[in-house]
Amino acid sequence: MGTEVKTDQFAEADYDRFKQRLDQQLRVLEQVLRRPDFDRQERSVGAELELFVIDAEGRACAISDHLVKEADTAAITPEMGAFDIELSTPPARLAGKPFSALGESMRRTVQRIRTLAARHGARVVPISILPTLRVEDLDSEAITQRPRYRALARGMTEARGTAFEISIEGEDRLQFSSQEGVGMRAANGAFQIHMSTTPDEFAPLFNAALLLSAPALAAAANSPTFLGKRLWDETRVALFKQSGDDRPAALDGDTALPPRVNFGNGWVREGAHELFLESVTLYPPLLPACSELDEATRAAERAGALPKLHELRLHHGTVWSWNRPVYDPDNGGSLRIELRALPAGPSYEDMLANAAFLVGAMLGMRDRMPELVNALPFVMAKQNFFQAAQHGLDAPLAWPKRSSRAHEERSARDVLLELVPIAREGLLAAGVEAGERAHYLDIFEARVRSGQTGAVWQRRALSQLQARGLSGYEALTALLDRYVAGFDSQKPVHAWPLDPIAEVDDV
Repeated sequence: MGTEVKTDQFAEADYDRFKQRLDQQLRVLEQVLRRPDFDRQERSVGAELELFVIDAEGRACAISDHLVKEADTAAITPEMGAFDIELSTPPARLAGKPFSALGESMRRTVQRIRTLAARHGARVVPISILPTLRVEDLDSEAITQRPRYRALARGMTEARGTAFEISIEGEDRLQFSSQEGVGMRAANGAFQIHMSTTPDEFAPLFNAALLLSAPALAAAANSPTFLGKRLWDETRVALFKQSGDDRPAALDGDTALPPRVNFGNGWVREGAHELFLESVTLYPPLLPACSELDEATRAAERAGALPKLHELRLHHGTVWSWNRPVYDPDNGGSLRIELRALPAGPSYEDMLANAAFLVGAMLGMRDRMPELVNALPFVMAKQNFFQAAQHGLDAPLAWPKRSSRAHEERSARDVLLELVPIAREGLLAAGVEAGERAHYLDIFEARVRSGQTGAVWQRRALSQLQARGLSGYEALTALLDRYVAGFDSQKPVHAWPLDPIAEVDDV
């Protein structure tokens, strides 16, 4: 996100100054991305994992800021939610055993967080939406009390001007208005992958990410409930979009003004710069915090060091596209694609398998993307994403035909089984070891063939609990306990028991 925000109070002059810097830095970024010495590092992947902090009874526990301060490491940071915490991994070279390296880093950091949480009588769990959340957990106190998050919450609420409307329809229907809609953002947990790229190959790789987000999400879905309602397979997609919609209510249906949480506005035709330009052009600043560069930094930039572009990076981080570019000026500079659609959980193995599939398929599809974007209108790729979020593996997807510049409707499951060999080829070409490829893509394929995603397991387990006499919040608490046990088993979700409850008395 760039500049650290130290205040949540801004004047009109701050916005004017900030906008001027955005315009200046857009021009600078365009020049930087054309520099022949920019981003000559080996291809790498990294990850960010969001966790919920819960108490002994499975309720949201708003102590994440305390845990971050006690951890005292850049690898553990707060999130917008007071009961959310995020860890980040060091980048791993995309060759050899990159996903195993990410997994080892995540396990170490999660164990550190668990140890700290235990001192407060708390636990942590990676899941897309916590089943035990209640409306009262999501008021203004759900926001982490730091200037950055207070400013974001205030800016979005003021821009909206009226209540946030949450309306999600699945097996049940959830509909309500909330003045504290921004607090609903705390209900979402993600597993985000960062993949480095060069400016020259950005467009085809990013378009591959756009195309593949729908099938990848269909296989990864892990949030079938919210506030006790059975909704989408990945309810997080609908909730995050609606709780982050800062457009004035009168413009909700105005397609000329896209929501701040979005899938995108079209295939990328040139490169990363057009997406940074889009975020500046379409979205008003929420955090107009201008930096003051010290003389040492100014001297370094005059001598050829990459510019920090604090304001541009900060603003771009307040536009929550499901895939977005990241400019990093450190360590010689890098350009990355941040893949934001994947949910947290259900297990380390599942998350790493999802990453292996998505990264491998992007690499495997890269060279075909110029023809595929002509075969599938962007609006259909966008529709695919929401179909996958709603229906999971059963989602009908519009998909390019192999032999013509046309598309057809296919199930997400069939598309995924066709894509797994392409992902294997992509990882092979990148230099990923055979055992690594087989281990994670076999897990991914087994989940697709079994049909048991995290969402499906949660829905089935909840039905079984209710059939045994548990109801309401009691059933959701028991579901979470069983989910945590599944995570602790270290097994992928397709191997979790379909009937995890032997006796009600055991719950």
